Amino acid sequence: MSELKKGNIVTAIYKTGKYIGEVTEIGSQHLIVKVLSVLKHPRQGDLHHPKDIDVSFFHERKALAYTERANIPLKMVKPFDGEIADYNTSLKKAFDELKSELAKENTPFTEKSLQALNGVQKEYELMYSIKM
Repeated sequence: MSELKKGNIVTAIYKTGKYIGEVTEIGSQHLIVKVLSVLKHPRQGDLHHPKDIDVSFFHERKALAYTERANIPLKMVKPFDGEIADYNTSLKKAFDELKSELAKENTPFTEKSLQALNGVQKEYELMYSIKM
C-alpha cells in the first residue's frame, strides 16, 4: 500500500460497510479515511455471529457519517478512480439496496435486521433531512 498518499481517493471497508473516502493520515498498519460516499450499507446484527439473532446485543448499525474519519486496516483500502456520488444520494441507494436484499428472504434474521433498519432510517431522516 505504499502507493497511497494523503489526499488519495480510496474505497474502504469498515466493519460490513463499504465507502469512498479520502486518505487523511497514513500509519504503519492503518489509514485514516474521511468518508465521502457510501457504496454498501453496514449489515445489522452481531459481527461475530452473522445472521444469528440469539446474541446478547443485536446491533443497529448506521453508515459512517459524511466526513467522519475512520481508522481502517491497510488491507481493507484500495485506490478508487471514478465519480464520487453525493453522500446523501449514495446513503439512500446503499440503504435501499440492503433493505431490498433483506426483504427477499423471510427469516428471523432478516426480520430483525429490517426492524433495526427502521430505527436507523428514522435517524437518517433527522440527521440528513432525506426521505428514505
